[in-house]
Amino acid sequence: MSTTISTPHLQTRHTLPDGTRHASVELLNARLADAIMVGLQAKQAHWNVRGPRFLPLHELFDSVAEHAREWADLMAERAGALGGVVDGTPASVIERSDLPTYPTELIDADGHIERMAEVLASFSRRLLGSIEAAGEAGDPATEDVFTEVARAVDQDFWFVEAHTQG
Repeated sequence: MSTTISTPHLQTRHTLPDGTRHASVELLNARLADAIMVGLQAKQAHWNVRGPRFLPLHELFDSVAEHAREWADLMAERAGALGGVVDGTPASVIERSDLPTYPTELIDADGHIERMAEVLASFSRRLLGSIEAAGEAGDPATEDVFTEVARAVDQDFWFVEAHTQG
């Protein structure tokens, strides 16, 4: 259930106009919530996958979770650099992220693969929208951060989705 939450901003001498910085921080905090949610869902899959493909999937999902932490950190640090207050609290993550929820009853490998592929594809779509919005706001550096994260998400999406083919 994605909502718009107004994030406080700090005084800064950053050269971007206030409106641009504020728009970028809102985008960054929204995608931060998504990255945290991806990481939590990847850990859910990591802890609960079962079956003959257990070990490679267990390791793959753990890798996605670690990458999600890195993506979150990159976006949070950009928001802080813009004078924004970074909001990665659990309540904010739940309120801001509208990624598909993860069912707790999943145990089979195919179910986890399908769900993680869906989550990564949804995150990728949101990142593409944020790339466009950051560009329209006039913030090429934030646009670049989203592009970097989108490339990495797409690679993890490929690794997960490859398990559904062949």
